[in-house]
Amino acid sequence: MPEIKIVTEVAGRVCALAAEAGASVGDGDEIAFVEAMKMEIPVTSTITGKIKAILVKLDDVIAEGQVVAIVEA
Repeated sequence: MPEIKIVTEVAGRVCALAAEAGASVGDGDEIAFVEAMKMEIPVTSTITGKIKAILVKLDDVIAEGQVVAIVEA
């Protein structure tokens, strides 16, 4: 099964996790939310599959382009 890395498009603080490892996700489903510029920006899955790992924790400060999760197609 191919593994796809889900990355954030903005830098900020992880303010919510909407999914957990082992959960099934569809294309466009929210995995986490990043607080940036006083807004909560969703990090969404780009494929349908199962979350293999969530690589961030609540309140982590993350960089633009950082891998947030790995999804198995």
